[in-house]
Amino acid sequence: MTDLAEIDVIAPNFKRRLSGVTSTVIRLVPLQAEEMAITACAPEMPPHVPNVAWPHLLTMPRRGPHGARVWHARRNVEMIAGLALKYLLGKRLKLLFTSASQRHHTGLTKWLIARMDAVIATSAKTAAYLERPATVIHHGIDTDTFSPAPDKPALKSELGLPPGPLLGCFGRIRAQKGTDVFVDAMIRVLQAHPTAAAIVMGRAVDKDAEFLQDLKARVQASGCADRLLFLPEVPVWETPKFYQALDVYVAPQRWEGFGLTPLEAMACGAPAIATRVGAFEELIRDGHTGALIEAGNTDQMVEATEHLLTNPDLLTTWSRAARQHMLDHFQLSQEASAIMDIYRTLLRD
Repeated sequence: MTDLAEIDVIAPNFKRRLSGVTSTVIRLVPLQAEEMAITACAPEMPPHVPNVAWPHLLTMPRRGPHGARVWHARRNVEMIAGLALKYLLGKRLKLLFTSASQRHHTGLTKWLIARMDAVIATSAKTAAYLERPATVIHHGIDTDTFSPAPDKPALKSELGLPPGPLLGCFGRIRAQKGTDVFVDAMIRVLQAHPTAAAIVMGRAVDKDAEFLQDLKARVQASGCADRLLFLPEVPVWETPKFYQALDVYVAPQRWEGFGLTPLEAMACGAPAIATRVGAFEELIRDGHTGALIEAGNTDQMVEATEHLLTNPDLLTTWSRAARQHMLDHFQLSQEASAIMDIYRTLLRD
């Protein structure tokens, strides 16, 4: 069990459902724990992630082993908790917030951010929405875990996936994520390419259940139900093998804060076709590691996908370039190191 008396940095994750923040904490904390005394504070974490239950925060020593602790929040509720621990319970904390949002903040969010000791933005676009200085640190990828499959045909067979060229779209199933654009585009692509297949992997919450049923009905009516598959969400630690099975990844979002999935796909050697939202324009080299299209544009998505399916040599070239781009610029160790530099600065102050 983690002893908070020995901890310098706490990374809360108060959301039980799988999310981008959950994935970030799972990826970063074990790596950072190799160099710093850090723990997550979450309702559930994989066994390899240092974690502490939130009630223990109430009784932890006011001081950390080196003075103030760093409280690294990534949501409003976690900023509020940090402020409460600091000002109501008298815990010595340095408050850090990571912002991934690309929109004008509410009055409450602005008020919370103004009370942080430091702020990280996950992209230059995100930093432009903040009304205070922020350090831009892009997300990174564990390029050992997310790496090309040594035998992709065997992996597809193991996962029960079709053997031909495979396109994929992962994450929450809802209109904001553009899942309907992906489905409409893939119906057209699969009808023109009988050996190709596509998968949608993720979950729809109750309010999006009707949206999902409509998508499944469209696929059924198209005659592509055996090649355009809807797969259930899997735990974050099981997702790499599904990325490894892909030949092309599509990120069809209408809006996005950052958008980690294209990085995970490219690290596995799958070029990414993505909309010009979130940080995608900062992550993808258009015409080298993937293609950038306008949000909501089904025709552009079809064109970009068919361009790769009909040019296998180009697909191979982009696949290699995508993997190398991740190795050069988006390794998880680079993200972890940049964040730890901020931790150390706050701990010294």
